[in-house]
Amino acid sequence: MRAAILGPFISRPQFKLHHYLYFPGSNAIHERSSTDLFMAAFNFLIRSGRAVLFPIYKSTYERGDALDSDYQSRTTFYRDHVLYWSKDLSRTIDYIQTRPDLDGNKLAYYGLSWGAALAPIMVAVEDRIKVVAMTGGGLEFQQTLPEVDPINFAPRVKVPVLIVNGKYDFFFPPDTSQKPLFRSLGTPAKDKRLVISESGHVPPPDLLMREIVDWLDRYLGPVHQ
Repeated sequence: MRAAILGPFISRPQFKLHHYLYFPGSNAIHERSSTDLFMAAFNFLIRSGRAVLFPIYKSTYERGDALDSDYQSRTTFYRDHVLYWSKDLSRTIDYIQTRPDLDGNKLAYYGLSWGAALAPIMVAVEDRIKVVAMTGGGLEFQQTLPEVDPINFAPRVKVPVLIVNGKYDFFFPPDTSQKPLFRSLGTPAKDKRLVISESGHVPPPDLLMREIVDWLDRYLGPVHQ
Protein backbone atom coordinates (compact mmCIF):
# COMPACT_ATOMS: atom_id res chain seq x y z
CA MET A 1 0.00 0.00 0.00
CA ARG A 2 1.21 3.50 -0.84
CA ALA A 3 0.19 6.82 0.64
CA ALA A 4 0.87 10.45 -0.19
CA ILE A 5 1.73 12.77 2.69
CA LEU A 6 0.89 16.38 1.94
CA GLY A 7 1.58 19.17 4.37
CA PRO A 8 3.02 22.64 4.94
CA PHE A 9 6.71 23.35 5.32
CA ILE A 10 7.64 23.22 8.99
CA SER A 11 10.53 25.48 9.99
CA ARG A 12 10.32 24.57 13.68
CA PRO A 13 10.76 20.78 13.93
CA GLN A 14 9.85 20.70 17.63
CA PHE A 15 6.22 21.13 16.56
CA LYS A 16 4.35 18.08 15.32
CA LEU A 17 1.70 18.45 12.65
CA HIS A 18 -1.89 17.55 13.40
CA HIS A 19 -2.82 14.89 10.91
CA TYR A 20 -5.83 14.28 8.68
CA LEU A 21 -6.45 10.85 7.17
CA TYR A 22 -8.38 11.22 3.92
CA PHE A 23 -10.79 8.71 2.36
CA PRO A 24 -11.77 9.82 -1.16
CA GLY A 25 -14.88 9.74 -3.27
CA SER A 26 -15.66 6.95 -5.74
CA ASN A 27 -13.72 8.64 -8.52
CA ALA A 28 -10.65 6.96 -6.99
CA ILE A 29 -12.07 3.55 -7.99
CA HIS A 30 -12.20 4.48 -11.66
CA GLU A 31 -8.88 6.31 -11.99
CA ARG A 32 -5.68 4.37 -12.54
CA SER A 33 -3.00 6.91 -11.72
CA SER A 34 -2.42 8.70 -8.44
CA THR A 35 0.06 11.08 -10.04
CA ASP A 36 -2.46 13.89 -9.90
CA LEU A 37 -4.47 13.40 -6.74
CA PHE A 38 -7.68 15.39 -6.30
CA MET A 39 -6.13 17.84 -3.85
CA ALA A 40 -8.87 20.44 -4.20
CA ALA A 41 -10.90 18.43 -1.68
CA PHE A 42 -8.41 19.02 1.13
CA ASN A 43 -6.03 21.82 0.11
CA PHE A 44 -7.61 24.06 2.74
CA LEU A 45 -6.43 21.65 5.46
CA ILE A 46 -2.85 21.98 4.28
CA ARG A 47 -3.17 25.75 4.15
CA SER A 48 -4.45 25.69 7.74
CA GLY A 49 -1.15 24.13 8.84
CA ARG A 50 -2.21 20.48 8.99
CA ALA A 51 -0.81 17.42 7.24
CA VAL A 52 -3.03 15.22 5.08
CA LEU A 53 -2.26 11.59 4.37
CA PHE A 54 -3.98 10.13 1.31
CA PRO A 55 -3.68 6.32 1.30
CA ILE A 56 -3.94 4.48 -1.99
CA TYR A 57 -6.61 2.06 -0.83
CA LYS A 58 -7.16 -1.31 -2.45
CA SER A 59 -9.27 -1.01 -5.64
CA THR A 60 -8.20 2.63 -6.20
CA TYR A 61 -5.70 4.18 -8.60
CA GLU A 62 -2.75 1.82 -9.24
CA ARG A 63 -4.31 -0.78 -6.92
CA GLY A 64 -7.38 -1.19 -9.10
CA ASP A 65 -9.01 -4.60 -9.31
CA ALA A 66 -12.36 -6.17 -10.24
CA LEU A 67 -14.31 -3.77 -8.03
CA ASP A 68 -16.05 -1.30 -10.35
CA SER A 69 -18.53 0.49 -8.06
CA ASP A 70 -18.73 2.01 -4.61
CA TYR A 71 -22.25 0.63 -4.13
CA GLN A 72 -22.77 -1.81 -1.28
CA SER A 73 -23.68 -5.38 -2.20
CA ARG A 74 -24.67 -8.49 -0.32
CA THR A 75 -21.62 -10.48 -1.42
CA THR A 76 -18.48 -11.83 0.22
CA PHE A 77 -16.54 -10.01 -2.52
CA TYR A 78 -17.77 -6.66 -1.25
CA ARG A 79 -17.39 -7.67 2.41
CA ASP A 80 -13.76 -8.66 1.84
CA HIS A 81 -13.05 -5.30 0.21
CA VAL A 82 -14.43 -3.39 3.18
CA LEU A 83 -12.05 -5.41 5.36
CA TYR A 84 -9.17 -4.53 3.02
CA TRP A 85 -9.99 -0.82 3.27
CA SER A 86 -10.14 -0.97 7.06
CA LYS A 87 -6.77 -2.71 7.17
CA ASP A 88 -5.28 -0.13 4.80
CA LEU A 89 -6.50 2.62 7.09
CA SER A 90 -5.06 1.00 10.22
CA ARG A 91 -1.71 0.29 8.57
CA THR A 92 -1.54 3.91 7.54
CA ILE A 93 -2.05 4.97 11.15
CA ASP A 94 0.68 2.54 12.18
CA TYR A 95 2.98 4.39 9.79
CA ILE A 96 1.91 7.81 11.07
CA GLN A 97 2.98 6.79 14.55
CA THR A 98 6.53 6.11 13.33
CA ARG A 99 6.92 9.69 12.06
CA PRO A 100 8.40 12.19 14.54
CA ASP A 101 6.95 15.11 12.55
CA LEU A 102 3.33 13.89 12.79
CA ASP A 103 1.23 13.94 15.94
CA GLY A 104 -0.33 10.49 16.18
CA ASN A 105 -2.41 11.63 19.15
CA LYS A 106 -4.23 14.26 17.09
CA LEU A 107 -5.56 12.24 14.21
CA ALA A 108 -8.71 13.12 12.29
CA TYR A 109 -10.64 11.29 9.57
CA TYR A 110 -12.06 13.13 6.57
CA GLY A 111 -14.41 11.21 4.29
CA LEU A 112 -15.77 12.59 1.03
CA SER A 113 -18.87 10.94 -0.49
CA TRP A 114 -17.79 7.26 -0.67
CA GLY A 115 -15.35 7.91 2.17
CA ALA A 116 -18.14 9.52 4.20
CA ALA A 117 -20.48 6.56 3.62
CA LEU A 118 -17.79 4.19 4.90
CA ALA A 119 -16.83 6.42 7.84
CA PRO A 120 -18.95 4.63 10.49
CA ILE A 121 -17.10 1.37 9.82
CA MET A 122 -13.63 2.87 9.45
CA VAL A 123 -13.94 4.96 12.62
CA ALA A 124 -15.74 2.47 14.85
CA VAL A 125 -12.99 -0.14 14.51
CA GLU A 126 -10.07 2.30 14.84
CA ASP A 127 -9.87 3.92 18.26
CA ARG A 128 -6.82 6.02 17.35
CA ILE A 129 -9.05 8.41 15.37
CA LYS A 130 -10.04 11.31 17.63
CA VAL A 131 -12.38 13.39 15.48
CA VAL A 132 -14.33 12.96 12.23
CA ALA A 133 -15.54 15.17 9.39
CA MET A 134 -17.72 13.91 6.56
CA THR A 135 -19.13 15.61 3.52
CA GLY A 136 -21.49 14.41 0.81
CA GLY A 137 -22.29 11.19 2.65
CA GLY A 138 -24.96 9.25 4.50
CA LEU A 139 -26.48 5.79 4.69
CA GLU A 140 -26.60 3.87 1.43
CA PHE A 141 -29.73 2.12 0.19
CA GLN A 142 -28.27 -1.10 -1.22
CA GLN A 143 -28.36 -4.17 1.00
CA THR A 144 -25.13 -5.59 2.31
CA LEU A 145 -23.96 -8.22 4.78
CA PRO A 146 -24.49 -7.22 8.42
CA GLU A 147 -20.79 -7.45 9.26
CA VAL A 148 -20.05 -4.56 6.88
CA ASP A 149 -23.29 -2.57 7.14
CA PRO A 150 -22.52 1.00 8.34
CA ILE A 151 -25.80 1.17 10.28
CA ASN A 152 -24.45 -1.53 12.61
CA PHE A 153 -21.27 0.46 13.27
CA ALA A 154 -22.69 3.98 13.63
CA PRO A 155 -23.78 3.47 17.28
CA ARG A 156 -20.21 2.43 18.08
CA VAL A 157 -18.79 5.73 16.88
CA LYS A 158 -18.21 7.80 20.03
CA VAL A 159 -15.81 10.53 18.90
CA PRO A 160 -16.87 14.03 17.76
CA VAL A 161 -18.44 13.96 14.29
CA LEU A 162 -19.17 16.79 11.86
CA ILE A 163 -21.32 16.12 8.79
CA VAL A 164 -21.54 18.85 6.13
CA ASN A 165 -23.97 17.91 3.38
CA GLY A 166 -26.29 19.33 0.75
CA LYS A 167 -30.06 19.64 0.91
CA TYR A 168 -30.42 18.54 -2.72
CA ASP A 169 -28.04 15.57 -2.59
CA PHE A 170 -29.64 12.91 -4.82
CA PHE A 171 -27.21 10.20 -3.66
CA PHE A 172 -27.81 10.78 0.06
CA PRO A 173 -31.11 12.65 0.60
CA PRO A 174 -31.41 14.42 3.97
CA ASP A 175 -34.55 12.75 5.34
CA THR A 176 -33.82 9.17 4.26
CA SER A 177 -30.03 9.02 4.43
CA GLN A 178 -28.24 11.93 6.12
CA LYS A 179 -30.43 12.39 9.20
CA PRO A 180 -30.83 8.66 9.94
CA LEU A 181 -27.03 8.31 9.95
CA PHE A 182 -26.67 11.34 12.20
CA ARG A 183 -29.25 10.02 14.68
CA SER A 184 -27.60 6.57 14.71
CA LEU A 185 -24.16 7.83 15.72
CA GLY A 186 -23.16 6.94 19.27
CA THR A 187 -21.44 10.28 19.72
CA PRO A 188 -22.98 12.42 22.50
CA ALA A 189 -25.40 15.02 21.13
CA LYS A 190 -23.18 17.92 22.18
CA ASP A 191 -20.28 16.52 20.13
CA LYS A 192 -21.98 15.87 16.81
CA ARG A 193 -23.15 18.42 14.26
CA LEU A 194 -25.08 18.13 10.99
CA VAL A 195 -24.91 21.09 8.60
CA ILE A 196 -27.22 20.94 5.56
CA SER A 197 -26.52 23.63 3.00
CA GLU A 198 -28.59 24.84 0.05
CA SER A 199 -26.50 22.76 -2.36
CA GLY A 200 -26.24 19.42 -4.14
CA HIS A 201 -23.98 16.47 -3.40
CA VAL A 202 -20.98 18.50 -2.20
CA PRO A 203 -21.48 21.79 -0.29
CA PRO A 204 -19.72 25.05 -1.29
CA PRO A 205 -15.97 25.15 -0.51
CA ASP A 206 -16.20 28.22 1.73
CA LEU A 207 -18.76 26.50 3.96
CA LEU A 208 -16.71 23.30 4.11
CA MET A 209 -13.52 25.14 4.99
CA ARG A 210 -15.12 27.18 7.75
CA GLU A 211 -17.00 24.30 9.36
CA ILE A 212 -14.20 21.74 9.20
CA VAL A 213 -11.36 23.99 10.35
CA ASP A 214 -13.50 25.29 13.24
CA TRP A 215 -14.36 21.70 14.18
CA LEU A 216 -10.69 20.69 14.21
CA ASP A 217 -9.69 23.72 16.26
CA ARG A 218 -12.46 22.93 18.74
CA TYR A 219 -11.55 19.29 19.35
CA LEU A 220 -7.84 19.05 18.52
CA GLY A 221 -6.79 22.59 19.31
CA PRO A 222 -5.33 25.14 16.89
CA VAL A 223 -2.15 24.23 15.05
CA HIS A 224 1.16 25.95 15.86
CA GLN A 225 1.84 28.86 13.55
